[in-house]
Amino acid sequence: MSERITGIAASDGIGIAKAYRLVQPDLTFEKKTVDDTEHEITRVKQALQASSNDVQAIRDSAEKSLGKKEAEIFDAHLAILADPEMISQITDTIKQKKINAEEALFEVTDNFAKTLQAMEDNPYMQERATDVKDVSKRVLSHLLNKPLPNPALIHEPVIVVAHDLTPSDTAQMNRKYVKGFLVDLGGRTSHSAIMSRTLEIPAVVGSEKATQVVKNDDEVILNGLDGFAVVAPDDQEQQQYAAEAQHFEQERAEWRKLKNQPSVSADGQHFEVAANIGTPNDVTAAMSAGAEAVGLFRTEFLYMNSDELPTEDAQFEAYKRVLEAMKGKPVVIRTMDIGGDKHLPYLPLPEEMNPFLGYRAIRISLDRQEIFRTQLRALLRASHYGQLRIMFPMIATLDEFRSAKQIFTEEKQKLIDQGTAVADDIKLGIMVEIPATAAFADQFAKEVDFFSIGTNDLIQYTFAADRGNDRVSYLYQPYNPALLRMINRVISAAHKEGKTAAMCGEMAGDKVAVPLLMAMGLDEYSMSATSILRVRSQMKHLNVADLKKLLPEILENCKTNAEVKQLVEQKENI
Repeated sequence: MSERITGIAASDGIGIAKAYRLVQPDLTFEKKTVDDTEHEITRVKQALQASSNDVQAIRDSAEKSLGKKEAEIFDAHLAILADPEMISQITDTIKQKKINAEEALFEVTDNFAKTLQAMEDNPYMQERATDVKDVSKRVLSHLLNKPLPNPALIHEPVIVVAHDLTPSDTAQMNRKYVKGFLVDLGGRTSHSAIMSRTLEIPAVVGSEKATQVVKNDDEVILNGLDGFAVVAPDDQEQQQYAAEAQHFEQERAEWRKLKNQPSVSADGQHFEVAANIGTPNDVTAAMSAGAEAVGLFRTEFLYMNSDELPTEDAQFEAYKRVLEAMKGKPVVIRTMDIGGDKHLPYLPLPEEMNPFLGYRAIRISLDRQEIFRTQLRALLRASHYGQLRIMFPMIATLDEFRSAKQIFTEEKQKLIDQGTAVADDIKLGIMVEIPATAAFADQFAKEVDFFSIGTNDLIQYTFAADRGNDRVSYLYQPYNPALLRMINRVISAAHKEGKTAAMCGEMAGDKVAVPLLMAMGLDEYSMSATSILRVRSQMKHLNVADLKKLLPEILENCKTNAEVKQLVEQKENI
């Protein structure tokens, strides 16, 4: 008999395949005294070899899917597995203490990791401590005969079932075979949800119990349109959802016909539909989807994918590449947004009780100006190659914006004095993601060139609800009238001063939110590239004049998120 698991629809589509559990095994063990030390040494050597084979296979897969440079991280793991000093210490420990292989492995690798972690003046060596721990975990898994799941080695169609998914998990997967994600944790703005939309893979997150219910090789129907999965479906269910999947693919084929068309409403009003990107490589998908701009380039990935602070030249090349690839279309590049849940091993940050409310984003940039100035110089140099707009994240006060702008102005003048070509039409904007900023939007609008509303954080801060905590995921309420009033205020404030208002949070591509945002007059909608054509198609069938008549009723009469959603969905053609 089939079983239904409900969750949050995170990425559109329907996938049907066998389950692949990406779940970490229990690797606990007991310390034991042994007589046959040679047997334990043989076990360790076999586990090391098996682990080396695993890592080599993962490396080869990563090189094919991500490129040679990205795969080089696994070379460090291979080097550790072959390190004669570590192997010698493990075998000596077994002989001298007459203990089992598991305990000897733990004692030696734990000591190695602690030694590396203590090298505070050498961030590179500190980072290697994590590599040692990862390698030790893999070897231990083979000693216990509980191999770790290897997403890189998936070679048949599967629905990946996991407690949570990290970027490194998804990076190892072959999109050809992954037909869906079913995840215990997260909401629509969690990393696994955003990654699934980027990869164009159907996903249901926040299921709470998927890993408890689903076993390896169970047949699973994953419905990313409505937010549920069916485990062990019967023949009728198989046929029903196979037909729905085919219908959805036909819809996508129709959307693809709009690639080179403008984003225009039924009554002729034009909007800009843009793409959110994380790396220069993402521009290809944005252009393929017909993006009219890049509304958000998350530059922190340049920092997160490096072993050290990226140089000015390295950043310049990345920004230049994006600007040239967009062929004169606007590119909004956000300055470094590190902190919160984004950490750099080579840039230690203070431990904080509430990191999302602490030392992050523009607060770090204004404090560590040498990092900020390097990034701004790279951006200024790249501005010569396209239509650049620079956006500062987590701005809470006018003083913060003024300070950032002053540093920008100083670096611009230095480059001009040196004879470096710099564009003279660079626009400076801010992310509106703090309620205080939204409340003071009328004053910000007098000084900034544009707003971009970051709804992922704005919702989090407005409802005091951690967006990564599934226990409070019910408070992710993009249609709540309190939030909608705030967004409407920001857009109106921008327009009053002749400025533009964009949105680069996930709400910008939400099919219920889009009609409301059109009614408010939002100028730019920036989203995952995979959502662009669907939104363009939706806009084509909506009449802005009619939507504006609906807006007062929603803002003045609706009291809850559910009421707004129901009212919008009831209206014809929405």
